[in-house]
Amino acid sequence: MQRLTGLDAAFLSLETPAAHMHIMGVVVVDPASAPPGPFHDRVRDLMEARLHLVPPLRRRLVEVPFGLYVPAWINDPDFDLDYHLRRGALPAPGGPRELAEFIADVAGRSLDRAHPLWEAYTVEGLEHGYQAFVCKLHHSLIDGVAGVGIIAALFDLAADAPYAPEGFVDDWQPEPVPSEAEMLTSSVVAIMHSPARMLRAVYNLTPGLVRAVRRTREESLEVALPLMAPRLAMDRSIGPRRIVALSSVALADVKAVKTALGVTVNDVVLAVTAGALRTYLDGRGELPDRPLIASVPTSVRTEADDGFGNRISSMFAALPVEIPDPIDRLEAVARSMSGAKSVHEEVGGSTLQDWAEVAAPALFSRAMRVYTRLRMGERMRPVINLVLSNVPGPPFPLYFAGARVVAIHPFGPVFDDCGLNVTVLSYQDHIDFGFLASRDLVPDVEQLAADVPDALAELQKAAGL
Repeated sequence: MQRLTGLDAAFLSLETPAAHMHIMGVVVVDPASAPPGPFHDRVRDLMEARLHLVPPLRRRLVEVPFGLYVPAWINDPDFDLDYHLRRGALPAPGGPRELAEFIADVAGRSLDRAHPLWEAYTVEGLEHGYQAFVCKLHHSLIDGVAGVGIIAALFDLAADAPYAPEGFVDDWQPEPVPSEAEMLTSSVVAIMHSPARMLRAVYNLTPGLVRAVRRTREESLEVALPLMAPRLAMDRSIGPRRIVALSSVALADVKAVKTALGVTVNDVVLAVTAGALRTYLDGRGELPDRPLIASVPTSVRTEADDGFGNRISSMFAALPVEIPDPIDRLEAVARSMSGAKSVHEEVGGSTLQDWAEVAAPALFSRAMRVYTRLRMGERMRPVINLVLSNVPGPPFPLYFAGARVVAIHPFGPVFDDCGLNVTVLSYQDHIDFGFLASRDLVPDVEQLAADVPDALAELQKAAGL
């Protein structure tokens, strides 16, 4: 039995009937390089041979009665790979829109907590003879960097790579499900230490905040602040239905802008997103006169951390959609990110983890449901407008069950008063954007995705490229 960290448990507590706290990865493959036979069968054989490399896939949740303390993971005694790995198909030839509709349908359903918190689909019928692997995992299992770790475990560098070393024996063993009395007893000592954890969280946070305020003033840093976001139609109470859109741009084009203007790749990605949002919001008659505020998840994983679970913090970035000039917009993004990094350095990357360890899951969960039921977020200014995550992926070609990987599109969750998530991952020579939104709030998210290449082209032209 393994206890969840406070942050992993927080993602469970944040979940409501409308806010599904899972993340998704969609892998499009070209089966031309694969051996003959059904793609689904090859994927099943691959996953069965490599489950030992991704332990969370065989762990199920055991909760403490009344939500008094964080749950635990056990090796599921009833694990059934065929329950989790399923078949899907598009009406051929399925293009990006049809694939997006399939992803949105999968994204709009919660995971069953009586089983390990993931499911995956092999999807046939894509155009060009392509196929797809659509995987959904609860955020309590992994963060974005851990997701790249799963790619490393399940993907190969060659089409003919063996699924497992010759003679390998998986020594995984199931565990019995502990009783409610056992879960309560094992939690008592940890519950008694809650006041000490609270004091430690306050002790760690206070000096960092003082340093961050002092540094912001002394260096005149431009810092984006939560609760300063403009109210948009996407920042209201969400429903359970999702809508998805895909977009890709050339990595070389992004790097050319980065080099020409002396910024980072991440700055360019954020500025391109801001440019696309400017066009999109202007088309809706909703362009604000101040920047959007984006939460930018940041990895604080160290070499000492294992490969799974959540080791993340968050920074706040200003997306200055009100600025018409694309270079001025990019420079404003770069200044905002520089300020955000400075504040993050002073406050510390463990702050989110420290405070997540303090809250009892039951209290956290009930608070979220009250917040949702009373639509409290609509009575005040939004904390943020969107979540925007950028994860570096592999620059070399990958193969999955013998098929060449063509694209990898990531997707993150949405929640009340933040109905849009943009997750970005680079792979080989391109950068893939995944837009996931509440269907009720952003029904035309496909238009936003279509504005991404134009926003990059606008930057290139302004930079003289």
